[in-house]
Formats: sequence, C-alpha cells, structure tokens
Amino acid sequence: MAKIYYDKDADINILKGKKIAVIGYGIQGRGQSLNLRDSGLDVIVSELPGTKNYEQAKADGFNPVSAKEASKDADLVQILTEDHVQAKVYKNDIAENMTKGKVLIFSHGFNIRFKQIKPSKKIDVVMIAPKGPGALVRKMYEEGKGVPCLVAIYQDASGNAMKMALAYAKGIGGTRAGVIETTFEEETETDLFGEQAVLCGGVSELIKAGFDTLIDAGYQPEIAYFEVLHELKLITDLIQERGISGMRRGVSNTACYGDITRGPRVITDRTRKAMQKMLKEIKSGKFAREWIKENETGRPNWNVLMKKGDEHPIEKVGQSLRNMMPWMKKA
Repeated sequence: MAKIYYDKDADINILKGKKIAVIGYGIQGRGQSLNLRDSGLDVIVSELPGTKNYEQAKADGFNPVSAKEASKDADLVQILTEDHVQAKVYKNDIAENMTKGKVLIFSHGFNIRFKQIKPSKKIDVVMIAPKGPGALVRKMYEEGKGVPCLVAIYQDASGNAMKMALAYAKGIGGTRAGVIETTFEEETETDLFGEQAVLCGGVSELIKAGFDTLIDAGYQPEIAYFEVLHELKLITDLIQERGISGMRRGVSNTACYGDITRGPRVITDRTRKAMQKMLKEIKSGKFAREWIKENETGRPNWNVLMKKGDEHPIEKVGQSLRNMMPWMKKA
C-alpha cells in the first residue's frame, strides 16, 4: 500500500523566511501561487511580459519577473511551464542560479525522468503533483479542503528534501486531502500511459469509432453524437464519484448489462497487447524522444494529425449541437 502524508506530517514553518519562485502562471501556476501566498509564504511569480498570464498575475497582486531573476532570488523554485519548454527555460535562465541548498520542484516528472533537465547534485529535487487542475486546487483551498497530491524525491542533497516537499504540499493545501508517496519514474510513466491509452488517446478514438460505426449504418449524425459523445460526461462523472461498480448501479439495468457483456468485445486481448506495447515505448524513452524531436522540428506530425482530427465529421455536428445548449461554455 502507498504511504500517505497528512497535515500532521508536514511543518509549513520550515518555509517561513524563505522565498518560493513559481515559474509559469498558467492554471496550475496560479492556483499554487495563490494558495502558497494565502498560507503566509513569500511567493515570486515569473511570467512573460505581454501575455494574458502576466496580466493575470498582476491583477492577482503579484509583480511578475523573469525566470532568471525569480530563480536567483528564491530558495525554492517550482517549474510550472509546459513540459516541452521546461528544459530550455531551465538551461537558459534557471540552472546557474540553483546553488547549494536550494530546492527544485516539479509537478510532473517528464524532464527529470527522461534527462532533459540534469540538476546540480548540490540541490534537492522534489515533486509535488496535485491530482487535479489548478482551478480546483484553488477552489478546494478556499473551501478549507485540498486536492490529493503525489510526492517524490529525486535528489536529497540536504537530507531534508521530504520535509521541504511536504511543507510545500501543505502550503498549497495538499496535505488536507492526503499526499501519496511515489517516484519520478512511476508518476511520469503512469501519467503518460493514462493520457495515451485511456484518458485522451483511448477515449477519443473510441468515440470516433462509435460515431463512424453508427454513421456507416445509416443513422443521423446528430443522434450518433448524442449517444457516443455528449452522454459520456454523465458516465465519467459517475465513475469518478462512485467507481466503475457504482456507475453500473447508477445507470439503467439495460445499460449495465450491455456494459458487462459487450464491453469485453471492444477491449480485447489485442487491445491489451497494444496497451502493453505503448507502455514499453514510454518506459524505454521512445515516446519521449519522438515528442522532443517533434517539438524541435516544428511539430510536422502534430500539425497533420491535428488538422485531420479537426476535419472529422463529429466536430462539425458537435459544434452545431453545442450551439443549442446554452449551459455549455463557448470555446
């Protein structure tokens, strides 16, 4: 069983008098920065001038500075830019300022796991990864609650890396819910696998396959959309709140019987073998190398595949139907 830490296990006072730099004021950066500040900690925000995130940081009462300036002044540096730019930002603006005794923090282990960032052996390197978007991290904190987090230690130069990491987790509200101990390898590999095989890749392909099957059989696109995409949120909400067994008891008996008897026909042994192959590609670094090269060469494959996806008939009918739904947030 995983080891889980709570409020009683973390001492936020060890961060008092220290400066925490948050590099990147996106959704996660904003949520963490505001929570840390409201926990009485000294936060420096770094964001690019002229961006919406920069203006948001100013509106929230921060004075955004460059990554170089923030990392120079800070004792702890949390990198919350997107994965594909972290290595460049670290090399150009942060690395030289990570002197002995400082703490480097991540919320996703990609660049450490695949050695795109190679930190000095003189610093602590830790991960605090909230298992929810930044807006939820903020909302739960304001309600006196928290979002569960993961904690991992990559380097413990000071001998106090875990204490510092848990103190940071407490600062963003994570220890209120529970902080689960893991490793950079486990977090990164399972996160990538979940995105590729289930949450993004698996689900989107399953939806399109279902839609195409109904259209090829002569059903109206609008009806197909409702049955394979629109109602998905109802199911995922039930699964998140109650688990798979709870979801099955929350839908009709007809739907439940179709689930337990027909679902295995869709996810076959062949599908599971494909998943195993995908996991091997993640663990070996093949996917990471491919993604890094994709970014270095201007994303040629990304551009082609995104355009192809945008042109799928489900997108056109979906846009039309969503315009009929006033409760939907318009993109």
